[in-house]
Amino acid sequence: MSLFPFGHATHPQWQMAAGLVLAQLRAQMTLPGHAAKPRLGLLYITDHYANAAAEILSHLREELPLVKDWSGTVGVGVAANNAEYFDEPGMALMLCDVPAAHYRVFSGAQALPADFVAQSALVHADPQTPDLAELIAEMAGRTRSGYLFGGLTASRQQNVQFAWQDQQDTKDTSASVASSHLNEGVLTGGLSGVAWSPDVQILSRVTQGCAPLGKEREITEAQGNVIYQLDGQPALDILLEDLQVSLSDPQTALPAVRNTLVGLTSAGQHAIGRTGSLGVDVRVRHIIGLDPARKGIAIAEHVEAGERLAFCQMSLQAAKADLRRICAEIREELEPETLSLETANALAASEAEAAPHPARRIAGAVYVSCSGRGGPHFGGDSAELQWVRHALGDVPLVGFFASGEIAHHHLYGYTGVLTVFTTPADVD
Repeated sequence: MSLFPFGHATHPQWQMAAGLVLAQLRAQMTLPGHAAKPRLGLLYITDHYANAAAEILSHLREELPLVKDWSGTVGVGVAANNAEYFDEPGMALMLCDVPAAHYRVFSGAQALPADFVAQSALVHADPQTPDLAELIAEMAGRTRSGYLFGGLTASRQQNVQFAWQDQQDTKDTSASVASSHLNEGVLTGGLSGVAWSPDVQILSRVTQGCAPLGKEREITEAQGNVIYQLDGQPALDILLEDLQVSLSDPQTALPAVRNTLVGLTSAGQHAIGRTGSLGVDVRVRHIIGLDPARKGIAIAEHVEAGERLAFCQMSLQAAKADLRRICAEIREELEPETLSLETANALAASEAEAAPHPARRIAGAVYVSCSGRGGPHFGGDSAELQWVRHALGDVPLVGFFASGEIAHHHLYGYTGVLTVFTTPADVD
């Protein structure tokens, strides 16, 4: 794969933003090492443009006739390389240099073909979809690896998704393909995205944004979404003990509880890792109520006895440390033990000089971050994306700020999901 061209812009008028994005794309497509004829577009827009989604997609398809297939969604913010457009008009578009035989765009209007072998999938989903967790698990089960990456639409307007597959390149002639929704390329509800064949190599990591408050515990009694006992003791007592507050002082206790989250993991897994941080598989959920009479804690997920949890809170320090960790893991896995002089020089360039380069073995990247992490949470405008750029180098990257993040077969919260498309190790 060649480097994926990408562009991003902000403007009150989507037509102007699209023009700026198109200019960036066309310039990159003429550069050495960049894809000249990419055919798959990943499009992310902020909710300021949501009501114009169909017009935007139609315009981009007309301006980029070589790009046959499209996927994407809406977020309260969009990400691109070292910039984020959060709570403002924004557009980010990356053109993927992937052969048509190696992926399929899917949606509720066009199911994934039964004869397509999917290794993994990029998934966008409407947060208001009934039985969403089950649908995500079902989609993961349709891939060889069981690995999904993506996130939930976040919008104060329409929860729209983009899904368009050029039918001339597929054998699917089912009636669902003729759906007016699919023909428009803009959908609401359900899941959509891109399934990737085993020929498309990716690396993906989940980064947590919370720090544990106390030790992890086992849920020993629960009913539905209410936890009654932890390690055989009243759950509410354990929570208050970890927070060092008492309900006799509600002015102190209630704000502390409101700022507290629950990190869940399956039975037999650890909620807290060896370094004292939340484990990779931990799912962070809100506390939505207390039952003082039965000493119970209601959370935003059904739980069962045997699962493990740790109370936690959002932490800038923990989020930065874990983001650096996953970027370091990706770089370590991609960089060969021995480097040619040209490759070494490319990778050693300072951040300001480090242009996208095949030597990094990253053709493109998708980053989905929680809307609760966007904006000022990392200490300043675009700070989160600048941390990613500092760690990975200047690589093509787009993404969005979601109302929930998808990785493996789980729905996460307050996390970031970083996925890179890799090139062979002999690229130099």
